[in-house]
Formats: sequence, C-alpha cells, structure tokens
Amino acid sequence: MIILGTNSIKDTGYDVANSCRFDYGSADYLNKTLGTATNRKKFTSSFWIKRTELYVNNSRQQNIFTAGTNSGTNVDQIYFRYDTLDILGYESSSVKFQFRTTQLFRDTSSWGNIVFAFDSTQSTASNRVKIYYNGSQITDFSTETYPTQNLEPLWNLNTPHYYGKNTSGANYGAYYLSECCFIDGQALDPTSFGEFDEDSGIWKPIDVSGLTFGNNGFYLDFEDSSALGNDAAGSNNFTVNNLTATDQSTDTCTNNFATLNPLNVPTSAAPAFSEGNLKSICNASGKFMGSLTIAVSSGKWFWEIKATELSGGNSYIGVGDETAVAENARQNNNGYGNSVMYRTNGQTRISTNSSTVDASYGNSYTQGDIIGVALNADDNQVTFYKNGTPQNSGTPVSIPTPTGFLTGFIALGLAQNETFEINTGSPPFAISSGNADANGYGNFEYAVPSGYFSLNTKNLSEFG
Repeated sequence: MIILGTNSIKDTGYDVANSCRFDYGSADYLNKTLGTATNRKKFTSSFWIKRTELYVNNSRQQNIFTAGTNSGTNVDQIYFRYDTLDILGYESSSVKFQFRTTQLFRDTSSWGNIVFAFDSTQSTASNRVKIYYNGSQITDFSTETYPTQNLEPLWNLNTPHYYGKNTSGANYGAYYLSECCFIDGQALDPTSFGEFDEDSGIWKPIDVSGLTFGNNGFYLDFEDSSALGNDAAGSNNFTVNNLTATDQSTDTCTNNFATLNPLNVPTSAAPAFSEGNLKSICNASGKFMGSLTIAVSSGKWFWEIKATELSGGNSYIGVGDETAVAENARQNNNGYGNSVMYRTNGQTRISTNSSTVDASYGNSYTQGDIIGVALNADDNQVTFYKNGTPQNSGTPVSIPTPTGFLTGFIALGLAQNETFEINTGSPPFAISSGNADANGYGNFEYAVPSGYFSLNTKNLSEFG
C-alpha cells in the first residue's frame, strides 16, 4: 500500500513553510504568561498536528496546549490520552469541563487540524464548547461535561501557557505542530483556519494573517529557527525551552515528509523512536529498526540515513517490497522478502522470499557515516551512496521482482545496540552543507542525484 499524508496530496495554493518538532525525551516546550484578555469567556485555539510516538512509557499522556499553575489543582489542557483526544478544565481541584473523544487518533503518517472554540456566554450548554477535526465537528464523546454559563477558564488568563508539556514539567509531547493560533475574544468555526479542497475534498489550511487575534492572541508559524516561539501576529512571543534550530521542520500540513513508521514494528523488542520518528534506537534483542511511512511504485526517490551509533554488529540499510517488509518486521526476522540491503561490511544482501545472497558491493561504513539511498521505482533498482560517493561505481542493483509498493527500511543482522537517523528532507541532525532536490524540497548533507526527489507528498503528486 502507499501511505499518503492527509492534507498534503496536492498543491493547496497556500503553503505552510515550517513546523516545530517536539520530542518527549528532550523535554522541549514553549511557554508564555499572557496578559489581560480581550474577553476571557470567548477564545479559539487552532493548530495542525502530526503525531509521532503514540504510547510514551505506555501510560503517560502527551500534553499539547496547556494553561495553569499546577497540574494537580489548576490546569486547562488539550492532550492525547493514549489514542483519544482529551480537553480538561480543572480548577481548585474540581472539573469545570471535560471532553474525551471516542474517535481515535493513531495515524502517525498524516497531519490533522484541531480547532477548540470556547464561548461560555451561550445559554445552551452544548454551544459553549465546540471541537473540530479537519473541518468537521466532533460530537461523540465518552466523557462530555460542559462549562457553566459565563465561566472564565485558565486559558486566556494572565497565567502561564504552554505548548509541549503539562504545567508541572511532565507529560511532554511527541509530535509536529504547525500553524498554532490562539484567538482572544472570539469563538470561531474551522473555516477561519482551513477549507475543503474543491477537487479532493481534503481539509487544507488557509492564510490566517488577516484574523483579529485580540490582546492575548498569537500566531506561531515557526519560520524563524532562531526564535521558534515568535508571534507572527503580534508581540506575544513564547520562550523556547530545549528546542534548537534542528527542531524547525519543513514537514508541514501542506507538504508531508516520510518518517519511520512506529506502527510497523515487532511485537517484541521494538525499536525506540524519537525526534519526530526520524531516529531509531534498537537494543540487543531487536532486529528491525523501522520502515518508511511512504511506499512508492513509481518515480525516483532519495533519502539519507546516518549511522549515529554502531556497536560492532552488521546492520542493513535496505529497500524492499512493502508487504513483505511489514510482515517480517512484525516477526522481527532477518529476511525481508524481495529486497536489496547495503550492509555495514560493504556487501549487499539480496533477499527473496526463499533465499538470501550476499555479494561484494562497496565500502564498509561505520559510525558517523551518511548513507544515501537512491531508489528508481520505475526500474526497480537502487543505488547506495557513502558520504556522497556512489558505491559499486554507480551501477544500480536490481530489486528482485517486487509484488507491490517499495519502501525503505533499516534492520540488524546481529543483536547489537545501534542508532540510526533518517533524513527524507527534513533532517533530525545538523546539516553542514545543505542540498535540495530539483524542486527545491529537502535539506540533505550531500547532493541529490539528478532526476531524484525527496520523499514528500508534493513530489509524490507530481512524480509518484
């Protein structure tokens, strides 16, 4: 199958340049104590989000947008609780409002838009809070408690507000965020932030710069890597905590880049993903380190993989039949169906469903090396590069008769502790040179081969 990220299949007419990548293990977040509100009884929060890690530590919630002083007594928060979206107003140790969706949010390959509109002045309770996802109102909840009329919540109060964590310094986020808007004094519907594409019917973002944001309102566009908390609509700038320039991403709600897929992992000894599903750490009992969220059947595609930590094992960087890769990944096997792999010892391993054959190919690679992967899906061939130099004199290797779509993956032949980072165009590591594809997409350490493109949905719409 091919996995296409929602909201990014075609050119939308309005392009979002950047997002911010939040990583649970890095304890990164943004914070701002707001001032005097235009109207504390009315506000709207809108943001676009792409989830990465679903079950951090198997139990902890992931906070997105929070306000308050203490998570045990005074906190308003939008967060993921396992697979559900939760919105909670908790003040003086008492629930003021609470909503828990029955809808599940498990997709780590696509972007979605969440709009939360609050207007406690409404006489009808169900009109006081409205929650939308991709332009459609959510109406099914397992928990549904509306605020009392004229309630003034902690959001929009002159109290600390956070993106990326709870008030107490816990429940950090694991996701990409873009187009973070807060409207003080108005409860807006989603058409202020997006629209349905007339051809595809997909919900897409629109330009929000003309909105009236109010005293406490702000617009975080993440376009300044040196000031990721900059308010593009005014002066309510957020303070940056533990975020760096590499956390600015071009993976956005208008151009969705491939990442590693946390849903395609073994049932045991699964790798640990971080940095927006671009970093994979595998322990000594694991063998599979991840495959891409986008598989292709045509076109020419390029990505880079950095060997961040190697401990002496024999690792594999490969391309293969998506169905077989997924099945073997779940079983934590060494064979990956019809595939070609570049091993750390410099050999290739050509695998079919019935056999594997190792052959001389190129140079061995080690910790710190960057391996380029150039996949020609039109001809079912792949060329590997080591630090910008094509291996095997640039002669491609044929992939044995794939039965479906092709995907990139990383695996281990021997049980070791290994770390790899993948760059499909929006790198998790610092780039010293900077190279884009012919369409101007991507940021690679080494030059993109002529005719090849970074693996994102704008390129897919043209070449895939």
